Amino acid sequence: MATPGNSLLHKGIPVIKDAFVLLVKTEWNSSIVDELENGCIRIFKENNIPFQTIIVPGAVEIPFAIQQHIQTSNNQPDAYIALGTVIRGDTPHFDYVCKYVTEGILQLNLNHNKPVIFGVLTVENNQQAIERIGGKHGHKGEEAAITAIKMIDLNRKIQQQTI
Repeated sequence: MATPGNSLLHKGIPVIKDAFVLLVKTEWNSSIVDELENGCIRIFKENNIPFQTIIVPGAVEIPFAIQQHIQTSNNQPDAYIALGTVIRGDTPHFDYVCKYVTEGILQLNLNHNKPVIFGVLTVENNQQAIERIGGKHGHKGEEAAITAIKMIDLNRKIQQQTI
C-alpha cells in the first residue's frame, strides 16, 4: 500500500538564488505527465526559480537526454527533474521500463555533481496516477520541485564545504 505524500516536505524550503532547473518529461501518458510538470512549475514560480522543459518520447529515454545535456550543454542547470508515468500493462514491459529508468537516474546521480530528481510515477493503473497529481497521495510534481530546491541548497553547501 502506498503512503500519503510527504507532508513535511513543504516545510523549510530554502531560499536559493541564481538557480536553474531542467525538467525532462515524456510524451507517454501526457495528461498525467503534464500535470506533474504543472506541479513543478507552480513551486518554481512561487520560489522564483527559472526552469526549462525538454520532451523525450518515453521514460527509458530520460536518462539518455539528461546525460547528453550534462555532457554537451553550456547552460548547465543546478538540478534535473525526470518526469514520466509508467502504467503497468499485460506484459513484463512495465518491469523493464521501470528498471531501466530507475537505474539510469541512479547512475546519473552517482556519476555527476548535479542532482537528478526522480519524478517518474510507476503505477498499476491510471487511478493510482491521478491520486499522485493532487489526490490523496499528494502531488508528486510539486514534491519533485521541492526536492530539487532542497538538493540544490544541499549540493551548494557540500561544494562550498559549509557542512
